[in-house]
Amino acid sequence: MNHIKPFKPTTYLYLFLIVGLLNACNSDARLFKTAIENFELGEYEWTIRDVKPLADRNYRIAETNYLVAESYRLSNRIQFAGPYYLIAKEKGNQDPLLNLHLAYSAKANGKYAETKKYLQDFIASKPSSREYAIKAEIELENLSSVEEYTKNPSPVKIQGLVGNTKQAEFGPIKNGEELIITSSKKPLIYKNNGLPYLGLYKAKLKSPTEIEQLEVFSSTLLDDNANEGTPAFSKDGKTMVFARGNSGKSKDPSPDVDLYISSLRDGTWSVPERLPISDSLGWDGSPSFSRDGKSLYFSSNRRGGKGGLDLYRAPMDNSGRFGKPINLGSSINTRGNEIFPYVSEDGKLFFSSDGHPSLGGLDIFVATRSDDEIQVEHLGVPMNSSGDDFGLFLSDTNQGYFSSNRTGGKGDDDIYFFQSTNSEDRWWSNETAIVESKEPVKVALYHLRTQILNSRNKPIANAKVGIKRNGEIQPVLYSDAKGFLPIIDLNPADQISFNASKEKFLTKRSEFLLDGKEIPKQLLKKELTDTTFDHKITLGVAEIGEELGAMFGVNPIYYDLDKAVIRPDAALELDKIVQVLQDNPEISIELGSHTDSRASASYNLKLSQRRADSAVKYIIDHGISANRIKAKGYGESQLINGCTDGVDCSEEAHQENRRTEFKITDLND
Repeated sequence: MNHIKPFKPTTYLYLFLIVGLLNACNSDARLFKTAIENFELGEYEWTIRDVKPLADRNYRIAETNYLVAESYRLSNRIQFAGPYYLIAKEKGNQDPLLNLHLAYSAKANGKYAETKKYLQDFIASKPSSREYAIKAEIELENLSSVEEYTKNPSPVKIQGLVGNTKQAEFGPIKNGEELIITSSKKPLIYKNNGLPYLGLYKAKLKSPTEIEQLEVFSSTLLDDNANEGTPAFSKDGKTMVFARGNSGKSKDPSPDVDLYISSLRDGTWSVPERLPISDSLGWDGSPSFSRDGKSLYFSSNRRGGKGGLDLYRAPMDNSGRFGKPINLGSSINTRGNEIFPYVSEDGKLFFSSDGHPSLGGLDIFVATRSDDEIQVEHLGVPMNSSGDDFGLFLSDTNQGYFSSNRTGGKGDDDIYFFQSTNSEDRWWSNETAIVESKEPVKVALYHLRTQILNSRNKPIANAKVGIKRNGEIQPVLYSDAKGFLPIIDLNPADQISFNASKEKFLTKRSEFLLDGKEIPKQLLKKELTDTTFDHKITLGVAEIGEELGAMFGVNPIYYDLDKAVIRPDAALELDKIVQVLQDNPEISIELGSHTDSRASASYNLKLSQRRADSAVKYIIDHGISANRIKAKGYGESQLINGCTDGVDCSEEAHQENRRTEFKITDLND
């Protein structure tokens, strides 16, 4: 007799299911981790691709749905984010801005009653951020105007351009019988939104509403690994300014978006150069020349603005040099975004905004002047929709083109042709144009006096100083017996970079920006005002144990809770350290990393070491020898405030402790 138990098929099946479930769990965890990493890199389309299936099968349901929603919002597709925010909210997500995000998503879908409810709920929650509270209050107030827009359509007929595709096409400019278009047609994919990189293309017009196949506008302006678009042409057509950025390369001079200029020479566009008026730390884009060619309008989120993206005007002199950009002021700029300026032949300023009362995202407005006051007028429906409407161009006084991602289009952004059905030339305001400012009668001249000093504020004679002016290398200068360099005469928007060195002292870089220091024209009292700025550069002597922060203007770098990832703001500081080490090959340093008091002391010690190792790896990856850098984790042993175990502190206070600092550990002869 066989005493072996008979095999039951369900036993193997049960084991197979258990193993499969465990493998699936491990697979989901790995996929979720990858999605988080992509999200932190700003690769939002890749995040959605990985995390959406996890959300669909209820894996960590609150987190995955929130991650999908945030990825849609941060890649300018908030209209798709609402359902995912709702699930995250129902499952316990505690983001204090969640109702505000839901309001914007509802508005982008034309659901104004829902928008109102979410805004009221957000305001009632008494948000700690006054900035966001004010935004919500403004949005709520604007809703009454939005409802009026929908009741009285403007006398205008619109038609989608035959030639739009499933990719993005926007920013049309009519040039003769061609349309110049920004389109996502490059071979590489931009991981932020999953579309191909943007480039400049042209197409012949078969009729005002139909184009032929798109062709590359100029091979010298096309970079496969960068976004390019929204060109502006001078009146003679020989100068072009356009936006470029987002290449993703670590050494990219424009990690965000900057303005570039190119000239037409013998039928070929020159290799583009970055405009000095661009802010290297900000977003600068959507340029447009004034009709008289004496000003360049553009949008920027540089420091000192009203909030979000603002519109600026940079004057041009007869030699083609751009002066300091001027903010167009609070009549036009809001706490939201103002973008895509366009100046018509009669001097009216058209632009798009989501800060003025809009139907959804960006709407198109026109600014005119009446009795010395600027009036901003909404162009109404059907020009505007609950989507983004932007990039207007006038072919003549009553017809032209604009861009929109409204429902019913062919792809992401599409181009539309419009024509007024009014018996008059146009349906919008006939008020006086915003006239270009005349050249000022009163003039200010600026000079720079630079002095090299030691740490005791005593002058250093015969210090060698290399100089760059707006990126161009200038002759080397030497300090005199009192530490002074020869005085430099300044031009508008000058950026002067110094590299000062002297034997036995640490080499140091310094920068002077004229931007923001000029006297407002209305405050000039004399026909000629002569102003000299003093700029001091202090050189320190290398000493073991010396902190580099105060000596070189390097801030500690900070980390997110329970993370060792190098954030973009930390990378900027580490780049400064790389430069210090390159300039001073005789020093070695320690990167001392710390945590806040949350979690156990042993865990925090390991976390701080990971942070130090991560920062050291960044510096090594940027060309510094590993034997010059030491990674040291101190855990929670050196808190810089009173946020110890059991003490209730704000997140901002805990953030102060999650840091890495830098000090000299060795001097190599």
